[in-house]
Amino acid sequence: MAVIDGTPECQRAVRYAGRRAKNSNGGLVLLYVIPEGDFQQWLGVEEIMRAEAREEAEAVVAKSAQQVRETIGIDPEVVIREGAVTEQINAAIEEDRDIAILVLAAGSAKEGPGPLVSSVAGRGAAFPIPVTILPDTLTDEEIDAVG
Repeated sequence: MAVIDGTPECQRAVRYAGRRAKNSNGGLVLLYVIPEGDFQQWLGVEEIMRAEAREEAEAVVAKSAQQVRETIGIDPEVVIREGAVTEQINAAIEEDRDIAILVLAAGSAKEGPGPLVSSVAGRGAAFPIPVTILPDTLTDEEIDAVG
């Protein structure tokens, strides 16, 4: 499983997870989590905002899924959830017992490797499956070689 969050590094995680899935005759789950709390408006506005967030999530994940189909040749499962990211990752893992590994990629920004990777590294998030964190220095060719 790879988490789609719109960051540049998430595409590296998708590439690695897709290669690993193909090489192990497994499947790939692409998870997009719409953050909770973005919809604290009047009911009508809240519904519009939620629908817009869902449309954006579907578009972002569809683009990643298409790249996987074209470059790796597998058809990933797309999952879109709403809530806290770590809670939704755990919920997806709990609901789909076939998910065997979570793949994340570290970012290279001066702020750090990214909130999810920082949370895992700092023991703020714990998952019931192995987590692979790709370093930000891996090229696409190196990912293809190890995936």
